[in-house]
Amino acid sequence: MDTLDGIKTVIAVVETGSFTAASERLAMSKALVSKYVAEVEAQLGARLFNRSTRRLALTEAGQRYYDSALPLLSEFSELVDNVTGEQTSPRGNLRISTSVTFGDTMLSPKLPAFLARFPDINVDLQLTDRMIDMLEEAVDVVIRIGSVDDSSLIARKIADFPLTLCASPQYLATHGHPRKPQDINQHNCIIDSNFRIGKQWPVIDSNGKTEIISVKSNVAVNSPRAVKAMAISGGGIALIPHFIIKDALDSGALEEVLLGYSTLTFGMFAIYPHRRYLPKKSRCFIDFLIAEFGT
Repeated sequence: MDTLDGIKTVIAVVETGSFTAASERLAMSKALVSKYVAEVEAQLGARLFNRSTRRLALTEAGQRYYDSALPLLSEFSELVDNVTGEQTSPRGNLRISTSVTFGDTMLSPKLPAFLARFPDINVDLQLTDRMIDMLEEAVDVVIRIGSVDDSSLIARKIADFPLTLCASPQYLATHGHPRKPQDINQHNCIIDSNFRIGKQWPVIDSNGKTEIISVKSNVAVNSPRAVKAMAISGGGIALIPHFIIKDALDSGALEEVLLGYSTLTFGMFAIYPHRRYLPKKSRCFIDFLIAEFGT
């Protein structure tokens, strides 16, 4: 066993929480993962994991090994990049996670250009609306629209994505156009349950003054594209990220409501693990995001 292979294997087991998940991350058999861990333990003369049929737990020695090995692996990767410099293009597997809507509508059309620029990178794009554990699921970069609460991660802000109040022309012809924020109380609203604001919608005037409107609603859904479809079908007034409805606004299927007012703006963040060294493949992808989406 190469010492570096042993370090990578132990780190993978710690971060994924099991030999099986580590084998999937490293693309090697579970038996080989177990063998490498056993060889590291034999070299050190210390047990790194307490194993049982139900769980795998780090020993105190295992925690010290992990804490010391992590920066060593980062420094080795940095050494390779520094030596090769511009002589080699970034390479390897790049696992990206983002929301289903952003991945479908915004990111996927851009990826062919990224892959053409960096032909030695293989992208594995994971689309999910659930919160993920980057280390356990071996994700290199997460793209998130909204807020970032995990202090163990580094978040690089890429852009601002505003939300837009909108409704279908048919709905507005039947129920009238709101002229001021309080008028929204007379309308049915479609709630995106992904938003923490629920039925408390902030509306901001041209002077920057914010008014919170308690809206009425008979439907909530956890998909902005479903909210868009309901709004187009005349279901009421909706609050939707602008990038999702731009085509509907351009075609006239939806109209903006309360022109002259604004509402929430969400940040777009590229998120990666809190390590001193960021792999070249990840750096290139984040730079690509800034070039394509940065404001």
